[in-house]
Amino acid sequence: MAHIGSVDNVHTHGDAADNVHTHGDAVNNVHAHGDAVDNVHAHGDAVDALPRCAVGAEPPAQVKPSDCDSFRYRMDFISMGTCLIINNKNFHPSTSMGRRNGTDVDAASVMKTFSTLGYDVRIYNDQTVDQMKSLIYNVSKEDHSQRASFVCVLLSHGEEGLIFGTDGFERFETLTLCFKGERCRTLLGKPKLFFIQACRGSALDEGVQLEADSGAQVSEKIPVEADFLYAYSTTPGYYSWRNTSNGSWFIQSLCDMLQTHSEHMELMQIMTRVNRKVALHFESSSNLPGFSGKKQIPCIVTMLTKDFYFPHK
Repeated sequence: MAHIGSVDNVHTHGDAADNVHTHGDAVNNVHAHGDAVDNVHAHGDAVDALPRCAVGAEPPAQVKPSDCDSFRYRMDFISMGTCLIINNKNFHPSTSMGRRNGTDVDAASVMKTFSTLGYDVRIYNDQTVDQMKSLIYNVSKEDHSQRASFVCVLLSHGEEGLIFGTDGFERFETLTLCFKGERCRTLLGKPKLFFIQACRGSALDEGVQLEADSGAQVSEKIPVEADFLYAYSTTPGYYSWRNTSNGSWFIQSLCDMLQTHSEHMELMQIMTRVNRKVALHFESSSNLPGFSGKKQIPCIVTMLTKDFYFPHK
């Protein structure tokens, strides 16, 4: 594996990429512009096949207004749930990772936003890989039966599929495994939201000019990957920008949109507005050749099975 160096050595009022270069190049003096099987079992269903329907069978029943609640996550619990924040700023010299200046601004914004939304916020700074794994695992083993959801916010360095602790890295999917299926029964069927502020590669987005112009209790089997949302600050392979004074483009936009729209918009509508703000309100400017005029777009991956509306205060 190639040696991973730092790109986070930035001047005090600049934007930094939460990522690493193979040769340890630094991103300096950047600031925001704007606000900143096909396997078929015998007698079973085939993958990529439409469900079979008997000739002359009735078409599927239309959704009735009385069934609307089945398309919305329940929010009538004692608590909205836990919001776990892992904020990694300082890294061990052995990692060659630079300090993530500005991340404390992000952590404070997240803490304020999710506290306002009714979450029990827990924040942990500068966690090693083992500490991160332990924190996430221990939360997954708690009793969430009286909680509506779970939120985890990871603020750190990253590469595609990887999140860094202060002393190394771990695969993101390994960190989330303890919340899936039978491993966390009291969150089954409830939304589990992960927001990740970290790079996913070293590519720079050049941008492109756009020319104007029922209450019944039923037993059902659900996929182990159901009811997750992963909101990444950037798309696979790309840098994620963070202003060393104002915080990251993604987290600041996320908190702004949640504070503005949480009382009247569904979560995916809010996340679309987050995407738009990051895409249109920010652009890098640097004295380093090749680092000016860069853009960013978050990447929202959802396996949610219902609409998520925050309860009215």
